[in-house]
Amino acid sequence: MKLWKQTLIALISVCSLSTAQAAPQELDRVAVIVNKGVILQSDIDAALKTVRANAASNGQNLPSNDVLREQVTEKLITDTIQQQEAERIGVRIDDAQLNSAINDIAQKNNQSLDQLKASISAEGLSYTEFREQIRNEIAASEARNALVRRRINILPAEVDNMASLLAQESDSTVQYKIGHIQLRVNEGDDKSAIEAQAQKLVDQLNQGADFNNLAYTYSKGPKAMQGGDWGWMRKEEMPTIFADQIQMQNKGTIIGPFRSGVGFHILKIEDVKGLETVAVTEVNARHILIKPTVILSDDGAKKELNDFIDQIKSGKATFAELAHQYSQDPGSAAQDGELGYQTPDLYVPEFKHQVETLPVGQISEPFKTVHGWHIVEVLDRREVDRTDSALKNKAYRILFSRKFNEEASAWIQELRASAYVEVVKDDEDDS
Repeated sequence: MKLWKQTLIALISVCSLSTAQAAPQELDRVAVIVNKGVILQSDIDAALKTVRANAASNGQNLPSNDVLREQVTEKLITDTIQQQEAERIGVRIDDAQLNSAINDIAQKNNQSLDQLKASISAEGLSYTEFREQIRNEIAASEARNALVRRRINILPAEVDNMASLLAQESDSTVQYKIGHIQLRVNEGDDKSAIEAQAQKLVDQLNQGADFNNLAYTYSKGPKAMQGGDWGWMRKEEMPTIFADQIQMQNKGTIIGPFRSGVGFHILKIEDVKGLETVAVTEVNARHILIKPTVILSDDGAKKELNDFIDQIKSGKATFAELAHQYSQDPGSAAQDGELGYQTPDLYVPEFKHQVETLPVGQISEPFKTVHGWHIVEVLDRREVDRTDSALKNKAYRILFSRKFNEEASAWIQELRASAYVEVVKDDEDDS
């Protein structure tokens, strides 16, 4: 879930509209000046009303009226500053994005859209005002995300260290079935020749050679007569030279050759128990993109692509030739339309659907995405182990979340400190 969604849900759970604006009151006034904007007294009163209503429905205790008013006012000030930042950097939230966010709010509260509207109305708020307040909340959140991200720097070494810690946590219960080949180096032996022999064995194993047979034939290790089979072990039970080499690899992985004091070693992970692996399907596809213009309509772009399909099927031209000549995606056009092996999740939904469902070698009907009109052909699919990548992605997300929260807090404090804020005293306050 995106960060702005989490922010909205936290703020608006059970219709907790903590910053919603009430309908204009007859005796409204400016309560706070924030840079070139203002917070009205009606804004503060509406927020107080909502906080109190939510506290009552949830059985929560609130601080004194003075403290509560101060907290609500400060929240509105920081919200206003963030919304001003959104305007400054040109964040615009269209109606489609806004409608999606409001539907998410309704679902979170186990309500239909009509029920959500009724809840809003029951709190004395108009749906129009509610929509605009949510639009402002999303814009402020996206501005915060964009500007705070620039402050975050995550080094590869940090990711590796965190991934290592995560791997250690997982490794405590994982068992590996290990095969081992050891080529001994005695005094006076040609070490480079033995290392070359070890590399040759690894090459044979990667080409499908039987590990047990090679172990019987070449290994001088303690399990040579068992075909190099060490059986099932946790890392803590392995010889140190084995444990140091095993870093969450999957079944079938060949490791080595690596050197120890007695010679060169090759390991094979015959099987794994207790390791959560991540396998993904990668798709190699190629496409032709035609973008509609003021001159070329959607129907025209679709017709042009259908003509390409006819040329390909009749043998008048190849997909590669047409992609190279006509596709308006410069990066793939230079590669005859090929996109290379990618996971479908990287593509926009309509394109993702095509590459996931098309049989290999079949050309799609023309379809439209935000980029324009396409035809696509799936050239190949393959299964790829991404356990290590998934672990590093998880490590990155943990580090990013930690640093984002730290930097977001610092960013807001800096904005607040540099903003011009004046609380406008009412005449009654001075009496």
